Amino acid sequence: MSKSKKNAFIVLLVSLLTLIIIFTTILQKDNKISIIPKPDMITETGDGYFTIDDSTIILVDKGDGELKRLAEYFSDMFSTPSGIKLKTLEDREDQKNSNRIILTISKEKKTYGDEGYSLEVEKDFIKITASKGAGIFYGIQTLRQLLPAEIESKTDIYSDIQWEVPFVQIEDAPQYKWRGMMLDTCRHFMPLKFIKEFIDHLAMYKLNKFHWHLTEDQGWRIEIKKYPELSEISAWRKETVTGHARDIPSKYDGKKHGGIYTQDEIREVIEYAKERYITIIPEIEMPGHSVAALAAFPQISCTGGPFEVKTIWGVHEDVYCAGKEETFTFLEDVLTEVIELFPSEYIHIGGDECPKERWKKCPDCQARIEEEGLKDEHELQSYFIKRIERFLNSKGKKLIGWDEILEGGLAPEATVMSWRGTEGGIAAARAGHDVIMSPTSHCYFDYYQGNPENEPLAIGGLLTLEKVYSFNPTPDILKEEERKHILGGQANLWTEYIPNPEQAEYMIFPRIAALAEVVWTTEKLKKWSNFSKRMKKQYRRFQQMDINYHGR
Repeated sequence: MSKSKKNAFIVLLVSLLTLIIIFTTILQKDNKISIIPKPDMITETGDGYFTIDDSTIILVDKGDGELKRLAEYFSDMFSTPSGIKLKTLEDREDQKNSNRIILTISKEKKTYGDEGYSLEVEKDFIKITASKGAGIFYGIQTLRQLLPAEIESKTDIYSDIQWEVPFVQIEDAPQYKWRGMMLDTCRHFMPLKFIKEFIDHLAMYKLNKFHWHLTEDQGWRIEIKKYPELSEISAWRKETVTGHARDIPSKYDGKKHGGIYTQDEIREVIEYAKERYITIIPEIEMPGHSVAALAAFPQISCTGGPFEVKTIWGVHEDVYCAGKEETFTFLEDVLTEVIELFPSEYIHIGGDECPKERWKKCPDCQARIEEEGLKDEHELQSYFIKRIERFLNSKGKKLIGWDEILEGGLAPEATVMSWRGTEGGIAAARAGHDVIMSPTSHCYFDYYQGNPENEPLAIGGLLTLEKVYSFNPTPDILKEEERKHILGGQANLWTEYIPNPEQAEYMIFPRIAALAEVVWTTEKLKKWSNFSKRMKKQYRRFQQMDINYHGR
């Protein structure tokens, strides 16, 4: 090789090595800070790390029991994979320890709202500051993602891991106050253990609303003391359709299925969620999707029955009779016990997919239409919803319904959950009503995630991770004064084709991460290419959690 060629080769080699070093540095930097949902502001303040080890202490404001509980929450999370139990001390001003995690409340952080926080990492300390406990909790979730993925392990102890947190300054607050997910436990009953795991999944991604679907045609899931028949009859179906509901002929498994959550169990779940700053909104379906209740109480139907808890999916013609006073007595009794259980300011009453065929032929319903001066059965449904809303309002609660409650006239104070696209939500916002956007196009996690030939059986549709990420809960078409009525967004997991927790996890993950960023992070900071890079580290976390996720 000539001297000139040799020099050229050396220059090329050095250039390639330089590019490799630069590229590797970029990758390492991206891997070092990979948080979902993306915070408002992240500033790297150096190349070093704070190391959490057995000398680290957690310091909280003196006399603040909530901060102490949050310190224990983080300590418990950290102790499982590390084998180190961090000590919590009060009154940080008196402490001289140079290796500390500080949790502190500051009224100066009120500009970030009740859920905002700042997180500062330097050589001697990690400091999370917020105006409320919720902000501290979300700061802990961010700290969790700054640690190695092994922090998520629930079984292994990694004694060889350096539990390092990069030097960083983060200022963060959510874009929307409603960041939710719905779980249907009626089509397939889910054990209490999974309900708590589901709440933990929401908390990890800073979601704050758990919409719990508790009554359906195929099963009633909440104990009502006044009506034990709901637990004995309505909570159980004799068998379940197999394959797809549209398959002809239908085939069944011949196995009894069901279950009930007792009121004590529900209180336990509510408290568990509360400690994770999650509000549970119960859904008691009416006037449709009510055959399970009618199986126990046929007298509040239009025909008198008999009925049995449905064994196949879909919309069914038998619904609560809107003409009988006995129907409203039953529902008010049920709602009274629901209200006593759930501290949420909202109660979801469904209101969707209510066929009117029985009402058209029912003498009681037709008499109600005449007595109330209603135009048709759509206005009869509006009468039904408005009457229930008055009852809820009298108990200090607000009503949420699916967007069908717009038909026939919207109840005065109702909040609309828009699922048939965003049009219903737009109409409600323009009319001055609060809205939660949850369109099938972006928020139905029971849809396929890929080619159906390679996926478990699902209801249909296609909803990829990227499609979820493209969701914007606030339509551009809305004017400024209308946009304030968009409370946020929510994903829904209907369980017709999800028979167990493992399958539920598969449908939730990784799409929950995209949803979380949609409802937390401001639109201007969202970028799919950046999100998909950050997801690489999330997959490692899912593996440590032993999550059954799509793409594993």
